[in-house]
Amino acid sequence: MAQDESAANARIAELTEQIEAMQIELDETNRGVVALYAELDTQAQQLQRATDLKSRFLAYMSHEFRTPISALRSLARLLLDRVDGPLTPEQEKQVRFIESTAEEFAEMVNDLLDLAKVEAGRVDISPAWFEMVDLFSALRGMFRPVLTNPDVSLVFEEPQRSSRLYTDNKMLSQILRNFISNALKFTVKGEVRVSATQNSDETITFAVADNGIGIDPKFHAAMFRDFTQVDSPIQKRLRGTGLGLSLSRQLAELLGGKVGLTSELGSGSTFFVTIPLHLPSASDAALEETPGE
Repeated sequence: MAQDESAANARIAELTEQIEAMQIELDETNRGVVALYAELDTQAQQLQRATDLKSRFLAYMSHEFRTPISALRSLARLLLDRVDGPLTPEQEKQVRFIESTAEEFAEMVNDLLDLAKVEAGRVDISPAWFEMVDLFSALRGMFRPVLTNPDVSLVFEEPQRSSRLYTDNKMLSQILRNFISNALKFTVKGEVRVSATQNSDETITFAVADNGIGIDPKFHAAMFRDFTQVDSPIQKRLRGTGLGLSLSRQLAELLGGKVGLTSELGSGSTFFVTIPLHLPSASDAALEETPGE
């Protein structure tokens, strides 16, 4: 009996020792986990500070650049209007080069400023009801003055349905403007076609297709990242920040949608954005608004 009690006590002592060892190991693990969480929290704060600094820097520099850019564009326009006298053909050529370069610079600055606002969460979404035909009409008028290449036509397909959208018209227009501008830039001959297709899942897809140089599939995954540009002879001749598509992706996400592309090298490209017919964040009262109101 005493022998059994001694064996039991020894077993209890052994188990107690094992439990104490496990408790020590568990405490060490917990301390390690707490230290890891603290390190992750510190890194997250540092990353947030870096992101905030980058956004503030981009916003500040974009604002500061606007004044000299506006001055350059104004001076170039005054020279081209012959306010101070006639220009020689060579002088006119150089001044037009200055004007076009200033315009490209202005577009870059606008992209940087918009991107900084999106990343800083300072973009206000203002949804409203509007017709697709009105959106296409506005875009058609916007691009009419820049269609200087007679070998390229810009075609807007009439929507198959007269659908009304409840989303941010300005954001959607900015996405399509980026797509159309890129298509016109990289299409030497042919057409750029803009279309809208309503899907069965209460979404709509806007597509911009061109007959341009096309994009190698190996570049597709990176096309909507910041500062991405395709390596091609035309790309080397035409300047840009590579921010337009990245901005388009982020604007599409704010609208509850997504962007994408299909393309083959030498066979043109199609960039598209798919968004809900009704912005998900819209209130029930707004969504139940009758089209005639």
